[in-house]
Amino acid sequence: MTVDVSRFSINQMTVRQLPLPELVAACGELGVSGVGLWREPVAAYGLDAAAKLVREAGLTVTTLCRGGFLTAIDPHARVRAIDDNRRAVDEAATLGTGTLVLVSGGLPPGSRDLHGARERIAQALSELGPYARERGVRLAVEPLHPMYAADRCVVSTLTQALDLAERFPADEVGVCVDTYHLWWDDRAFAEVARAGAGGRLYAYQLADWTTPLPQGVLNGRGQLGDGTVDFPEWHARITAAGYTGPVEVELFNDELWARDGREVLAETLERFATVRFP
Repeated sequence: MTVDVSRFSINQMTVRQLPLPELVAACGELGVSGVGLWREPVAAYGLDAAAKLVREAGLTVTTLCRGGFLTAIDPHARVRAIDDNRRAVDEAATLGTGTLVLVSGGLPPGSRDLHGARERIAQALSELGPYARERGVRLAVEPLHPMYAADRCVVSTLTQALDLAERFPADEVGVCVDTYHLWWDDRAFAEVARAGAGGRLYAYQLADWTTPLPQGVLNGRGQLGDGTVDFPEWHARITAAGYTGPVEVELFNDELWARDGREVLAETLERFATVRFP
């Protein structure tokens, strides 16, 4: 099968069983030019060494995951979170990507105040946005499915993400759209158009929604085409919104991680073609 991979990017977590040098080599063999990296494996390999490796391989780092977790109430914890996000911005700049994905954070222990948590995110973005812009990095707020609101991300819809982002300049804060988290929302396509019109559609990630969800839920992202997400419709809406950037496949899936990583990467490329992404 001939696959046009010009816009395809593989998120590192999809094939996390591959050490970074093996992932880079596999991308070269398959003609993949984009990769989304994660901070933890990059740090384990060495930031400067990772930047050199992907640069010399001709790979574009499409995103860095992740910053965020900005909802703490304790002042000392908030300072630590801001400092960590500044480091994440610096890492993104070193790796040559202009997009740092933010998972905003869940409710602090004992809190039920969603509004207060979202306001603390906005306060943090007011500090981080200018810092990131000075370094050529944009902050992409990623809404996560509501099942993650308590412990991982109080930003659950694209509407909420854009309401946050639009408080700040369009070259500082935008959104990351992930089909796994947003496929169910009947307002999502209107909000995709809103993001595109405002120049805030920074990143686009794919994963399918399959049932039954596995125990623990987090590692239940389905391979493209195995679930209920209407990828051709999403592609049409994203295209209509003016998005022409990379399309990143990010799968957290225990079954995929138990397989040969190169096989998973090749399969993901084939699935990418079958769901009609050019």
